[in-house]
Parts: sequence; C-alpha cells; structure tokens
Amino acid sequence: MARFIIEGGNSLVGELTPQGAKNEALQVICATLLTPQTVTLSNIPEISDVIKLIEILQSMGVAVERLKKGTYTFCAGEVDVETLNSPKFFLQAAALRGSIMIIGPMLARFGKGTIPQPGGDKIGRRRLDTHFRGFESLGAQFIFDAENALFRVEAKKLKGCYILLDEASVTGTANLIMAAVLAEGTTTIYNAACEPYVQQLCHMLIRMGARIDGVGSNLLHIHGVTSLNGCTHRLLPDMIEVGSFIGLAAMTSSDLLLKNVGYEQLGIIPDSFRKMGIELIRMGDDIRIPVQEHYEIDSFIDGSIMTIADAPWPGLTPDLLSIFLVVATQARGSVLIHQKMFESRLFFVDRLIDMGSKIILCDPHRATIIGLDRSHPLRATRMTSPDIRAGVALLIAALSAKGTSVIDNIDQIDRGYEHIDLRLNAIGAKIKRE
Repeated sequence: MARFIIEGGNSLVGELTPQGAKNEALQVICATLLTPQTVTLSNIPEISDVIKLIEILQSMGVAVERLKKGTYTFCAGEVDVETLNSPKFFLQAAALRGSIMIIGPMLARFGKGTIPQPGGDKIGRRRLDTHFRGFESLGAQFIFDAENALFRVEAKKLKGCYILLDEASVTGTANLIMAAVLAEGTTTIYNAACEPYVQQLCHMLIRMGARIDGVGSNLLHIHGVTSLNGCTHRLLPDMIEVGSFIGLAAMTSSDLLLKNVGYEQLGIIPDSFRKMGIELIRMGDDIRIPVQEHYEIDSFIDGSIMTIADAPWPGLTPDLLSIFLVVATQARGSVLIHQKMFESRLFFVDRLIDMGSKIILCDPHRATIIGLDRSHPLRATRMTSPDIRAGVALLIAALSAKGTSVIDNIDQIDRGYEHIDLRLNAIGAKIKRE
C-alpha cells in the first residue's frame, strides 16, 4: 500500500489545469455500450477508477483504443453479454461503484444486466433503490440474489413511462436516462438530477441520435429511438478538482492560476468560497487565487454563524464539503458544515483535531469549525485517507502544516486525482510517494 510523505509549510506558485471530470467520465464511458458504432471521448482523466471501468468494458468485449493521453475510442460492436455472469466480471465490478451504470445501457440494448453489489467510498449508506425501481417502472423484472449479493434486471422491451424519483440521484438519473433512450415511447423523469455531468451525458446522447428535452432541468422527457450512432465527445474540467485547488491555495497562502476551469459550469462553487473570505479573480475561463495571509468567513445578515451545506444541483456539491471544512480551520471566524447526504463523510475530522484544529462534531452530519486565523498553524502528523475527498482534504492540511506528515492509503486519493503529487510538486510542493 502506498503513502505520501509531505514536507508542509511551503507556499506554492504557478499554474494548474484541472483534469477531466471523473463523475462525467464514469457515465459517458458506460454510455458507449448503447451503440455498436465507435465513440471517441477526450479529456478522460486517467485515474484508477476510470481505468478500472475501461478494463471492465474491455473484458465485456468492447474494443478500446488509447489514441493519446486522455483520448480513447470505444466500439461496443461485439459485446459478450454472458461476461456479466463471469467471476472475473463480479470481481472487477464489485470494486467500483461506478460500475452500477453499466446496467442501464445493457438493459436498453440487450434486455438484461447483472451487477454485483458495488464498492466505492465508505462514506455512509448509498442505496440503489432509485436505479432499480426506475428500471421496474420501465418494464424490467428485478431480481436480488441476496446470497451472492447480485442485482439482475431483464426485459424483452422497455416501455416509456412517468418516473418520479424519490431522490435526485446523479447516478440513478444517468442510469435511467441511458435505459430510456432506447425504450419504446416517451419517458418522463421528474426530480431528475441536473448536475453538469448529467447534462453532458444528455448532450452526448443527443449527438448519438437520442431525443431528450429539458436538459439542465429536473424534468426530462426522453423520446425513445430504435438505435444510436457513434459520436465524438469532450469531457468538462473536474469541478471537484477546481474546488480542491482553490482550497489548497487558501490554506498554503499560495498564488495559483487555475487554467481552463469551465467557469460557467462551476455553479455556486466560486461564490461559496468567497463566503469563506477567499479572493477569486476570474480571468475568462481561468481563476487566479492571489496570496492571502488571512481570510474571514462571512456571517448571515442577522449575524448568525455561516452555514455551508450540500444540496442537489444547482446547490453545492457534497464532494467539496471536506475541502470547505479543512479551509475553515485556518480562517478568521466560525462556520457550520452541514453534510446532509452521507452520514460518515465528516468522521475524518478527528485527524484534523489531532493536527490542532478546533472542530466540534455535532453529529454525523454536522461539524462546527472555529477558525484559528493562522494563529496556531496545524501540526504535522500521520494519518490515513478514508475516502477520495477526505484524502485530498488531509493532503491540503498536511501541505499547510509545518513539518513532516504521512498519509497512508493514498490509493483512495489516486482513485479521483491524477498524479496529484507530481502536479503539485511542479509548483513547489514537497510530496514523496512511497
């Protein structure tokens, strides 16, 4: 198992370009199963989760070619449906939560799909009911093999219907969109997730010949077609990495220029950081974060403590709350971080407390951070990365702390951030991988 050894307390300076969006990559790669024609995807982040998904598709018979770094072609002309019952597929798919989005395309095109209970971050309960109830509404039969922890769906022909989602699940919405594009008739999905990743999936499917109305809203109308064609598609920059780099600049008093961030698709992320007192300068599609020795958290108009909470898009993505939390530790003022979606995502705060942060974990969903205004810099320590986003938050904390810190289990970080150590070392960080 790999680890990072970090010499912290150094300011950084230079440019960073965010990788392609991980969450979008997992969706659009699965969508290549919907057509026997070639699909070309560019700006794919070459991170472990994405590489694992590509390997799963290859094991299913999809022809994959890497044209250059981040650009791949996929041709699902000879998919072996029976591969989904093989021990190798079970092992591969169980290790990757994003593999759940294979089900929608397979059900739509081949009338069946099997998936083991998927893995992923241990951040709390992440139910799959939204996916399978939606498939049932479209006419599929759902079978749960509890003994082997397998999910199976079958349908001779999916038929369009009205679906009201019980939660605005991003992966659930993506899965149902991919199933509905080849269904007979019109499917209406209400309370659909409308994150930029889902919008990008829809735009790609439309270029392939799908008919989708309402893209960007929570009410989608999908008019089924009989087949889809190939296309070319470029992924958005990863908004989570953009937010991570903003937090990094603030915590380390660095001067960073973030290039080609896809500013129009960042939603309220920049303004949320401004509420933390962080200065952001927009320069076209770039963001500059100048050196700030101090940054002060806003209060609400009535003087009450600022609350930063996650919400379905266009609200703040839950994937960035770990970054906001660590940034608050060195701010002037206090903030309440409210993680509504996952009940285990804040448990990494004990590492930050060990480093000298003043944090009160109110309950599994809420933490109050009392900013130290750099009067007491964080102490270097040894810690373990519990999941992707907390891992990067701990890395940011270690880079701001004077002395030598060690982060174990960095495979978690590698799942979401491509060569993060090399990219940060190029602008002045001191991170050693062992």
